Amino acid sequence: MDDRRVIKIIKRVMPAVVSIAISKKLADLEKEMPKELYPSVPESLADKNGMVQVGGGSGFIVDAGGLVMTNKHVVSDAAAEYTVILNDNRTFPAKILSRDPINDVAILKIEAGNLPYLNLGDATKLELGQSLIAIGNALGVFRNTVSLGIVSGLSRSITAQAEPDAPAQEMRGLIQTDAAINPGNSGGPLVDSDGLVIGVNAAIVSGAHSIGFAIPVNAARRDLDDIRRFGRIRRPLLGVRYVMIDQDLKDKMHLSVDYGALVMRESEHDHGVVPESPADKAGLREKDIVLLFNGKRLDRDHPIQDYLEDMNVGDEVDLIVLREGVQCSIKVMLAERK
Repeated sequence: MDDRRVIKIIKRVMPAVVSIAISKKLADLEKEMPKELYPSVPESLADKNGMVQVGGGSGFIVDAGGLVMTNKHVVSDAAAEYTVILNDNRTFPAKILSRDPINDVAILKIEAGNLPYLNLGDATKLELGQSLIAIGNALGVFRNTVSLGIVSGLSRSITAQAEPDAPAQEMRGLIQTDAAINPGNSGGPLVDSDGLVIGVNAAIVSGAHSIGFAIPVNAARRDLDDIRRFGRIRRPLLGVRYVMIDQDLKDKMHLSVDYGALVMRESEHDHGVVPESPADKAGLREKDIVLLFNGKRLDRDHPIQDYLEDMNVGDEVDLIVLREGVQCSIKVMLAERK
């Protein structure tokens, strides 16, 4: 993109990009901090309501009525309060409408109207080398930071942690870009040469340079549609824990196939088949190997979760299952994930 086009896009997009301030009560913050490291939090850091800002992120407005999209990990702390800061410096307390249980996406609501908002594009049409612009609150300090890059990779998979002590989360189908994404950029928009949002900035690789990842906007669009229709994000539930089979696992466990999803518990405290789930009601069992999902082969590159992403609550799924050496067909009616 030439300079004039980039500037034009930024001027159109910037008014709808927001910063998100994360605050906690001074008393609660002191309880969480190790006394030997932090004897007390200076009261001067707290505002008149006794709140201390502990972090920041980015987001963008997707509806003139005040719907804001960001990352789930930006607003993951239930004990914190969140404030949306508009491009014109107006501030609004944010209500969390929903956090996507699968994708790192959350939708907030602020009580404001006639707001500038961004239109969503189609990430499935992206091509390697295509120009992109990332905008956000870099490092939680530098608001309205803009970086230019290209699509470096598509359908990437990574395992990420929002915090050092947080559980790891596998993220699949990501857009890789060399546009600079930094802590604080999380939740900001990744836009194409038409100014359409094609991704939500989500993650960086520690120690690497020019490697950032964004969640394709198609998953976020579905969340937004659910919010508008149902007031919450609805995701289909099958109800199995599984490990994907490859040649190494086949050899290690002496299995008869080198593909499929082996239903098994992750620990002695859980179940391979979640009790009272659709899978349980349909008769799936631990040690079953699910070979096909609606006629599509399951393997390392195509796990069950990828296919569930395209399904809706109430859809019927036809599974081909290998049980004790015999293949059988099991139909499952998907329920809503709680």
